[in-house]
Amino acid sequence: MIALPIMGVTAADVTIRSSQLTTAQKATRDLGAADARLRDAGQGPQPVYQAPVDGGVVAVDDDPQGRSAGEAGVTQEDGSVVTSDGVPAPVDPLVAAPPGARVLSDTSGYAPVRTKFGLLDVEVRELKAADPLAAGITELVRGRFPTAQDEMAATTGFLKNSGLHVGSQVLVRGFDRTYTVVGAYDLPSQLDAEQLNALPGAFLAPYDATRSQVDKLMQPATPTYLVAVRGDFTWDMVKQANTRGVYVDSREVRLHLPARSDVPIYTTAFGRSSVLYDSGGKAQAIAAGVTIGGLSMLEICLLAGPAFAVGARRSRRQLGLVGANGGDRRHIRAIVLSSGLVIGAAAAMVGTLLGVVVTVLLRGTLEGYVGQRFGGLTLRPLELAGAGALAVLTGVLAAIVPAVTASRQSVLASLTGRRGMRRANRVLPIVGFYLLALGVGVVFYATMHSDTSYTAAGGAALAESGLVMMTSAIIGAFGRLGRWLPLAPRLALRDAVRNRGRTAPAVAAVLAAVAGSVAVATYSASSAQEERQAYIAQLPRGEVAVGAVGETAGDLGQVRAAVEKNYPVSGRVDVSRLYVGPDSCTRQVAEPGCGRVDLVMPQRNKCPSDSDPGVTGMTPEQREAMAYDWRCRGPASLSALPLDNGVVVGGPAVLHVLGVRDGAAEQALARGETVLFDRGYEDHGSLKLMVIADVTKEPQDGSDPTGPVKAVPVHLAAARVPYGVTAVVPQKAAASLGLRTTPLGSYYTTTQMPTGKQRQALNSDVAKIGTETTVYLERGYISDGNLILLALTLFAGVITIGAAGISTGLAQTDAEPDLRTLAAIGAAGQVRRTLSGFQCAAVAAMGVVLGSVAGVLPAVALRRADLHRRLDEYHRALRSGWGDVMVPHVPVVVPWGTLALLVVAVPLGAGLLAAAVTRSRPELGRRAEG
Repeated sequence: MIALPIMGVTAADVTIRSSQLTTAQKATRDLGAADARLRDAGQGPQPVYQAPVDGGVVAVDDDPQGRSAGEAGVTQEDGSVVTSDGVPAPVDPLVAAPPGARVLSDTSGYAPVRTKFGLLDVEVRELKAADPLAAGITELVRGRFPTAQDEMAATTGFLKNSGLHVGSQVLVRGFDRTYTVVGAYDLPSQLDAEQLNALPGAFLAPYDATRSQVDKLMQPATPTYLVAVRGDFTWDMVKQANTRGVYVDSREVRLHLPARSDVPIYTTAFGRSSVLYDSGGKAQAIAAGVTIGGLSMLEICLLAGPAFAVGARRSRRQLGLVGANGGDRRHIRAIVLSSGLVIGAAAAMVGTLLGVVVTVLLRGTLEGYVGQRFGGLTLRPLELAGAGALAVLTGVLAAIVPAVTASRQSVLASLTGRRGMRRANRVLPIVGFYLLALGVGVVFYATMHSDTSYTAAGGAALAESGLVMMTSAIIGAFGRLGRWLPLAPRLALRDAVRNRGRTAPAVAAVLAAVAGSVAVATYSASSAQEERQAYIAQLPRGEVAVGAVGETAGDLGQVRAAVEKNYPVSGRVDVSRLYVGPDSCTRQVAEPGCGRVDLVMPQRNKCPSDSDPGVTGMTPEQREAMAYDWRCRGPASLSALPLDNGVVVGGPAVLHVLGVRDGAAEQALARGETVLFDRGYEDHGSLKLMVIADVTKEPQDGSDPTGPVKAVPVHLAAARVPYGVTAVVPQKAAASLGLRTTPLGSYYTTTQMPTGKQRQALNSDVAKIGTETTVYLERGYISDGNLILLALTLFAGVITIGAAGISTGLAQTDAEPDLRTLAAIGAAGQVRRTLSGFQCAAVAAMGVVLGSVAGVLPAVALRRADLHRRLDEYHRALRSGWGDVMVPHVPVVVPWGTLALLVVAVPLGAGLLAAAVTRSRPELGRRAEG
């Protein structure tokens, strides 16, 4: 009972410490054997300041020089230089490499790789991993690293998720080269990473030559260089590289941080803000550790205390002989306390040793769980000694009450086996009542005036402690229910009430365990309800959407056929989108000469914060008023189809599939009128559409694009932007405006929710097509908290059964003479089993009921603290001018299903288990002489 928790604490300590790498180990995993890594600082060709280790970079000058002649550059607010396409001008990191340095390139990019199950967007890293300069970055598992231009190595995570293996061929969508997997490796700090390794120049450069400019901007290759120099790459060398726009990750700087006065970035606003910001994570971790440790000690003491009492009760004859031979109460207390000391010390040794052994045996599994290789098996003697001392202290504390109780028993009662009279402590329940009242008061104060969870948690802890102290008095109140119970449960309940000294600790242990589980379960259920209410569906539940834009539009036919083959489809509605430009723009949407259609919002319908000068000059009252202004509330909906402007081209069937039941809107579409769902775009009965001829020629200074505006008559529907669709334009209206359309996708209705097997079959068919077409099934909100609630229920059940079993064992020890008398007069063995089962069930039921009531209080307090914090953030956002903010809603939900399972199933299971393991006949004992 004591050794198992100590084993867990020891295993957790060794695992955490072993997974915490030293600075030198981290540097080796990031830099290999190199002295530094050079990369573009991302601010353009200008001097920068960098933080020594955390990657922070800020431009030195807001008016940088050094752009190439004729290059249009824009200086951003942070001082970075961007070219005409909005991307910072690139910097070659090698300009900062010291003369004579040895350099190894390390470049990464992403590519859609064909796997056994379909397409997987994978990082491709060009690094000569077998080079001694890269030693430590990767860890070869089997095979070898690539040595030819048509070879690759793969991480074990990629091989596992892709279904490939060493010897497989790697194919990339849209690329005609093939590569052979010749080895498997791991990244020591990212064991689940999905990555491919190739030689420098073997993949990224030829693959980039086949990609469009847009794809290159969306997923650019990021070149870095590992550098080895004579001596160390010092902080002065780092600052020299910064003057050329290069960021340096130096091993020497990591190991020997420069003085703050020698770090220029700390003199900037960026550096000062990073210094002032403190999330309080360390303090919260310490507080959580202390809380968990304290609760663990309390739980062990409450469980072990009755166990020591059982041992002391069974040894009362030996203790009586000590008293008969001249021993006084001090000797009796010392004997019982010594047993606690010895058991605690033995538990410390066994638990610590088992914890270390378990960590060693499960090292591979633990490394997989943590996600990185251990730097080594790290044992902290002081921490392990602390865990052992905790076991010894717990053993002694658990033995205090049994020691005092045993010392107060008379020698005659101990030798004859008489139990004597037991008086309940009248002071403890009174103190507990005041603590309970104080805790409830603190909780109510926290829920009304405080936004910190510490106050609420502290009040809940006081209230629970008070309830634990009142347990003996509450057990007496439960005894009054016995008059309405049958004989066996009435005897069990009255026995528990009359022997509160052994019943109260067990009930308190159950109370503490169940209260914690109920608190977490209530908080989890409340959070799940909040997530359920905040969930934004993209379609009516059970419907399917298939959509594609650009090059993937050619796969729509095959994907539609796969959906209709695998899903129980009952209807299909095809929709199109508007586009501008030649026919090639149906595939290359961002190429020169391709445009788009934007919705034009009338000036009067724009939120005041969207107009010049914005929120500047507004009073706090005016800013807060925007929260209730319909113009400032954006549509809270998402689309399952890839819509740029929320416009789809279709007929009345689109309304049906979106769940819109509006006869007037259907008639308007049938007449050729556009149906609008967002009144913000309605302009005197029409919708204005701006035609932008070329998206590559849009202004880069933040100004709005311009183009010819066309108006189309609209019908304003009552529904508000259903599932991300702002307007439905009939084909006739699009043709009258001279706008071209191209297929966008389809909506499907189903007769029932597709099963998991059907979803897997569709995924397999789509993967075989090798397309990036969007296929979305609306399954509604899916909570992942059921497993948590089940785990908490099982945990509380185990603790409850354990505590109730201990109390039952003590009751049987106390009632052994009565049970022998029953057996002597011919009572059946079933009586003994029934009484034992009801004794166990009574303890479990009392503890579960009290714990369920006590557990709801801290959960409510924490949720109310969350509400206060979010209300404060809400008002600060309003004062800052954010009009489109929602009033926070923090529901409190009691998990009645979990409570019912605890209150009914756990006591019932405990009683049945106790009855099953109880012997039908008592052990034979000798008659005491004299």
